[in-house]
Amino acid sequence: MQSPDGRWLLTNDELTLEGHSYSLLELEQVSVQPVRWLLWIMVGGLVLGGFTLAFLQNWIRTPTAMLGMGIGALLLAWGRRGAIRIRLHRLGREEAHHALGGELQTWQPLASETNVRIYLRHQRAAAEAMALLAAEQAAAAAEAAEFGPDADASPSIPTS
Repeated sequence: MQSPDGRWLLTNDELTLEGHSYSLLELEQVSVQPVRWLLWIMVGGLVLGGFTLAFLQNWIRTPTAMLGMGIGALLLAWGRRGAIRIRLHRLGREEAHHALGGELQTWQPLASETNVRIYLRHQRAAAEAMALLAAEQAAAAAEAAEFGPDADASPSIPTS
């Protein structure tokens, strides 16, 4: 599964996000949330409010005020646009963060599919570990039956 722009590539064993590869076994969960750029919103509001106030106090002329208010409105719109934060919850390690552009609805299906594949990969790894443990226990039981119950005891070394 791949995102339309190719920044998110998901296979059954690996997630590649913006060139960084993560094994699905090291991931616990993937979450997606929108983030607004607060600095641009604050700067835009300050510029818009400052030019509006200066115009109303007759400190600046109309074309200058229009230009300043337009720039302030653009800064507000730019800050409102924001980004999408991808948070990778890694088992026993610090979270990894990536910021991607676009709409939230584009990234949510990819995140939910990634979470499903993480769960399935963990279940498959647990089943493989259980099968390996059962095989080792069966081999140990067969060896104990072949050599008798004292096969594990170390031979006594005579001391003189």
